[in-house]
Amino acid sequence: MKAKILTIVIAVLVVAASGLIFYQVDEREYVVITQFGEPIKAIREAGLNWKWPDPIQSVNRYNKRLMTYEMGETEYLTEDKKNVMVDAYIVWKIDDPIKYMKTVKNRMGAETRLADILSSEIGISLGEFDLSSLISTELEKIKFGQMMQEVKSKISQKAVDYGTAIADVKVTLLNFPERNKLSVFRRMRAERERIAKGYRSEGTEKALKIRADADKQKQIILSKAYESSQKIKGEAEARAIKIYAEAYQKDIKFYELIRTLESYEKFIDGKTTVVLSADSELLKFINTSNPELLKSTKESESAGSPRTKTNKEG
Repeated sequence: MKAKILTIVIAVLVVAASGLIFYQVDEREYVVITQFGEPIKAIREAGLNWKWPDPIQSVNRYNKRLMTYEMGETEYLTEDKKNVMVDAYIVWKIDDPIKYMKTVKNRMGAETRLADILSSEIGISLGEFDLSSLISTELEKIKFGQMMQEVKSKISQKAVDYGTAIADVKVTLLNFPERNKLSVFRRMRAERERIAKGYRSEGTEKALKIRADADKQKQIILSKAYESSQKIKGEAEARAIKIYAEAYQKDIKFYELIRTLESYEKFIDGKTTVVLSADSELLKFINTSNPELLKSTKESESAGSPRTKTNKEG
């Protein structure tokens, strides 16, 4: 019985001793071993390790994963003296556990130092850029990305002193203070109206040019059309004169008759009153008893003119 009790006691002592000597390192953490409070080594790899029991050596565990700190809204001045509200966050991790333990002790201490650095660097960088180079509708003028790269580089250099490494720095808010928004919006509206007026002026100018060119083309087309019509008309009149001349040469009396009758159609209608002498040349064909008319008709019939034949058939 005594031997069994002794065995149990020894087993308990072994388990207790192993708990004081052996320790487990997780994949998500670093372990720093301190000896009488002074850090002597850092364990970066996961696994089972041993140490001298407390209080000779102690285990201090630190998060190995990425951590995020948000700065909160802060007011800054740009180079052209414009007030802006900025909110940013920083993504960081522990890079040198021993230096981290010696300088900042824990996460709260680290984030306090990083917050000061972040706020300071953003303020300095904003003071080197005009507002128009940070917020603009013209992409080629925006230098915000360049500014944030500079901020990240400077913070990374300073974060090394605290055993930390910077993974990223981002701005989540870039806005105007509430008291300045109305005046800023008015300036923005005035600027947009100026740009719109410029576009409208350019459009009006182009429209006038297009209309002037269209009018010019219209006049050219009309001139060419008129020239062609006059040419065709002249050719037609010359051809008609030629036909009349040929007809006149074939039967002078008949040609004279036809031309006289055509002239009657032009000036005599139901509303026209003409007073002429009985022996007028213009009226010599109206009187059917006129011997000259009869003679002309007979000569035309004997000549077999198309017009005379048509009259007979009629």
